[in-house]
This record gives sequence, C-alpha cells and structure tokens, in this order.
Amino acid sequence: MNADDFHHQIADRHDKTLIVDFGSQVTQLIARRVREAGVYCEIAPFQSAEKAFLEIRPKAVILSGGPCSVTDEGSPRAPKAIFDSGVPILAICYGEQLLAEQLGGKVEAGHHREFGRADVEAIAASALFDGVWRQGKKYPVWMSHGDRVTRLPEGFKVIAKSENAPMAAIADEARRYYGVQFHLEVVHTPDGAKLISNFVHKVAGLKSDWTMAAFRQEAVKAIRAQVGDGRVLCGLSGGVDSAVAAVLIHEAIGDALTCVFVDHGMLRQGEAEEVVTLFRDHYNIPLHHVEAQDLFIDALEDVEDPETKRKTIGRLFIETFEAEAQKIARDKRGAPKFLAQGTLYPDVIESVSFTGGPSVTIKSHHNVGGLPERMNMALVEPLRELFKDEVRALGRELGLPEAFVGRHPFPGPGLAIRCPGKITREKLDILRKADAVYLDEIRKAGLYDEIWQAFAALLPVRSVGVMGDGRTYDYVCALRAVTSTDGMTADFYPFDMGFLGRTATRIINEVKGVNRVVYDVTSKPPGTIEWE
Repeated sequence: MNADDFHHQIADRHDKTLIVDFGSQVTQLIARRVREAGVYCEIAPFQSAEKAFLEIRPKAVILSGGPCSVTDEGSPRAPKAIFDSGVPILAICYGEQLLAEQLGGKVEAGHHREFGRADVEAIAASALFDGVWRQGKKYPVWMSHGDRVTRLPEGFKVIAKSENAPMAAIADEARRYYGVQFHLEVVHTPDGAKLISNFVHKVAGLKSDWTMAAFRQEAVKAIRAQVGDGRVLCGLSGGVDSAVAAVLIHEAIGDALTCVFVDHGMLRQGEAEEVVTLFRDHYNIPLHHVEAQDLFIDALEDVEDPETKRKTIGRLFIETFEAEAQKIARDKRGAPKFLAQGTLYPDVIESVSFTGGPSVTIKSHHNVGGLPERMNMALVEPLRELFKDEVRALGRELGLPEAFVGRHPFPGPGLAIRCPGKITREKLDILRKADAVYLDEIRKAGLYDEIWQAFAALLPVRSVGVMGDGRTYDYVCALRAVTSTDGMTADFYPFDMGFLGRTATRIINEVKGVNRVVYDVTSKPPGTIEWE
C-alpha cells in the first residue's frame, strides 16, 4: 500500500463533499466548516476538478470564490460533469456568478462593488436557511465582490437580497442548487457555518461520520496495512504535527517505529527536555536524541539574511537526520523502509493539488528541507487528511498532554527567525529567557488559549537606558501576540496596558541583556505571522 492507497482507505469510508477551488484565499475555510459539520471533504483546483469529481464520487459539491471575473475571456469554469451528475451544489461568491452564467443566467461587471460587512434580508423560505434564517429578517454577512448576477437561470429564484446585491442568495430547490454572493466560510458571517451545515446535512443528506475517534481507528488499520512488517523512521521537531503522527504510528506498530529528534539549539526554553521526557519516558517510544546545537549555531554565526538562515538550517537538518538514519539502519533489526512525517491537508493542497508533485519534504513545523532520493524510503503520512485543529483533536483523542497539544505554532528554524540579524549563543540565550517570561505571564493571565501564537523577538538594535544608578546599553525585545482562526491571516491581541507593563518589568528585571520592551500591534496578511 502506498500513500495514495492509504488516502483512499480512509476517504472511501465516508460520504464526501468536493470543494472546487477557483483561487480564493479562504477556500480552506470552506473545508474546515464542512469538517466541523462532521462531513469529510476534499479540495481540488478547478483545473483538475473533473478528474477529482470522477475519482472521489462526492455526494455534494461546493464551488469556491475566486479573484477572476466570470465576464473575462478564459476565466475558470466548473466541469460540465458536475452539473450532469445531479449532485447538490452550493456556490459561493465567484461560484454563484459561475453557477448562474453556466446555467444560462447573466453576470455583469462593475455593479456597486461591495467589500466588507453587509446586511442581507432573507426574502423566501429555503432548505438552505431552514432553522437558521427567517423570512423577512436581516442578517450580517461578509461581502467581497465587484460583479453580480443580473439575470437568473431558468428554475432559480431569489431567496436573499442586500442593498448592493439584489440576488445575494439564489436557489433552484428542485435541483438542489444554491448560490450565495457573500462568504459563508468566514467568521464575519456569524451564521455561515450553520448554513453550510444545512447544505451538507439537510440538502445533501450526508452523514456526520467524520470524527477523530473514528479516524484514529481507521488510521491505525491503514498504517498497519501500509507498513506491514517494515520499520518506520519519524523525525520529531517538538511541534504538534510530528508528535501526533508519532504517537498514532506507535499505537499502530509499536516498537517498529523509531523517532529521531534533532536538537538544533534554537528551541524554546525547556522544549528539548519536554520532548525527550514525553516520548522516551511517558510513551516509551524508541527515541534518538541528536544534540547538534554546536553544529547549527556555529554554521549560523554572522548569518543575517533570514532566507539564508532557513536554508542553512534545512541543509544541516537533512544531513544530521540522514547520518542518524544510517546509524539506525546498521542495527540488528535492519534499515527502516518508511519515513513518517506530519504532513497536513493544507500541505497536500499546496504541494500536490496545485503543483502536481509528490509531497517529499521532511516537515519540521515549517518545512526546512527535502528528502534526499538516496534515502530510498517510502512515506507514511497519517495526518495528510487533517487540518491543524483536527490534529489537535486527534492528539487529545490519543491522550497527549493538553500543554503539548495546545501549544502555539513554532517554526522549524525556531528562534533563528525570531532573532533578526546575526545569531550568537548569547542572543539566543537572552531571547529564550525573555520568551519564557512572556509566555509565563500569558498563562498566568489565562490568555494562552485565546491567542493563536505569541513569542518574543530580539531586535538587532541596542538602546541606551538607565537602570538604578547606572547607564545600560542593551537589546530591545519585541513582543508579538496574534489571534487567528485559520493560521493564514492574523490580528494583534489587544493586551491591556497593565499586562504589558507587568511583562515588560519582569523581562527587564529578570533577563540580563534587555533594557527595553516594545509590543508589535501590526496586523498581518496571509503567510506573514512569523517575525521574519
């Protein structure tokens, strides 16, 4: 059994929804809402949607939004096979315009662009609205469009309108086709998740059988079928993904799993000890702890460019991991035939669905390098169907400690990219201590679980200050904390001044080398949650 067979063994047990992606930056949120409703779904780009539709045989289809205009020549279209199949369709934003245009309606560009919050009024009863929206009532939604439907296809009626979108929601109840101009998937549409649940359950009749308890049982069987009597090597990073993958695989094959933990010296305070204690002592999983701090830090000395840091760490990680794998291969049990990694579904979407290539990166929270072909190992990717929140739920199902499962995301390059400028042991030590104080204050305030990610960064500048009766010339420490529902976009967490004052005082008093603390209050667009 290969990775694709593993995928089908899991997916074929469930009712499925196919999400056709037309390039929206929030398509993954649609999938998350469907999964939250207990229904399995997959995303396919529009270029390969027909193939995906025929392969996975979904019982419902959702057409996503996208940046194009239906009126433009050569703009993306949905496969005719979907319309010929008779399966229910929910079309969102660009998807609604596409649905209307492909079924004989009309879409016009430049009609009252509408971006941001809006109110829509439900003007007709509909299975999509059942138990959620009432006829004659207005509800807040999130709009993002410049085009709009101006003539309905035959069989459709308007079921909701807004000031700038007279056809904000349309329906052909007989064919079970629904289109909405607003974005159901984002949190800014408060009832959006309920409407998506209505579509998959009340309209399409899909079962709520996608749970992490069920997935655990299915994955254990699939891992055993894939691995057989072979050995598996797993690279632990200290992050949630690789940890959950390791515990799941260990449940399936026991001591046929060996973990390698490369300690590159840029982890958070106490993190290496936590990993070793949890996996070697608590779970009794065979673990090789490679203490390579000097190798990595020496190689990074005087390196300032953040991308060079990443590439250096990635190269050394692969070299160190491969050397340890060769040692393991020489023991009496023979060479491992499989490499396990914590690939998640967003990785599959981005690295397989859109590029067509296999997912062949050793994952260290953020990818830091590729798997050398000379290692000649097949991949075991038991989490490749899951989103991050599902991985955390699976970790809890497997009994991983909450402090481990719920920890904030941490990049593979670690503190190296939270220390702009040159890397030195002294600066890493200062940063590690400041970060620990910051996180301790967040936990004491009961805020840790409200925040997606919080960390300290040590800026490459020094500040003159006065402490006691003496003048200091020390580093500036920047604090960052963001909220996020998807890990794609982020907004700063609004700490009160009392919290920031207490935290800054502790850092300055307890961390020698810091005499000034600042708080970063910028919001971040997709992909830029980290400091560098």
